[in-house]
Amino acid sequence: MLQVQMCGACTGKELLQSWLNKSMKIKMTDGRTLIGLFLCTDKDRNVILGSCEEYLKPPGEGGKKEEPRILGLAMVPGHHIVSIQVDALRDVKLL
Repeated sequence: MLQVQMCGACTGKELLQSWLNKSMKIKMTDGRTLIGLFLCTDKDRNVILGSCEEYLKPPGEGGKKEEPRILGLAMVPGHHIVSIQVDALRDVKLL
């Protein structure tokens, strides 16, 4: 279950809009971690990530740095999502 701390005046729609084109890290039930740009979601909690990279081990764990697998555009089924982290500080500007 996704737990989000929201400001009192923000609605769920406004929160999702604030996440658009932000870097997002999704941990999945099979242990993989996906990092990419949040593009959209739907009523079934599926998430679309752009410029997505897949890590078999979470980034930063272990002594040796793992090379990511480049996925590009990826659809993540909502029932496979364990946790979501949004890098709200980094603004991504698409050219």
